[in-house]
Amino acid sequence: MPTALDVVDGEVRELIQRRGLDPFTDPGPVRVLVRDVVAVYSERSLNSALPPIADPESVVRDVLDRVAGFGPLQRYLEDPEIEEIWVNEPGRVFIARRGRSELTTTILAPGELADLVERMLRTSGRRIDMSTPFVDAMMPDGSRLHVIPDITRRHMAVNIRKFVLQAHSLDELMSLGTVTPAHHRCRL
Repeated sequence: MPTALDVVDGEVRELIQRRGLDPFTDPGPVRVLVRDVVAVYSERSLNSALPPIADPESVVRDVLDRVAGFGPLQRYLEDPEIEEIWVNEPGRVFIARRGRSELTTTILAPGELADLVERMLRTSGRRIDMSTPFVDAMMPDGSRLHVIPDITRRHMAVNIRKFVLQAHSLDELMSLGTVTPAHHRCRL
């Protein structure tokens, strides 16, 4: 039996297509649509065999990540502490936080990684195919995307390097050791 998330996701995708919405260029109406579908679904589930939604906000976020973001990788892209994301295979998604790598619990479904890469490349105008066996591209947020298809003959390798801003002022640059107080005075 499909989960509540799967049912809502399917209904949202159908409505997006029917209404001609583009979740990437105009996410506002899609956000409203997802909230409306979750509310209607929650009411329907009270009087039917549909699985209930325990946390509507979580379902809204997950559906938005699926249709207007980069699926299960979206939360890592939004996390300001994560510097890098790489996928060696669908069941081995790693992140780097503060210079330390860690294996996540994220497991991508078959074909999901290729779909995510296609979405990530859409805004860059780049593609990956036989004539372009690997690709470096910039994502909408400025992150750097590197994809090598079927490197293991089974899975593509994906690396996303984010640009994490760690200092917002000269004082913060000095506290990080990037600029010394003496160097700062020389520039004034």
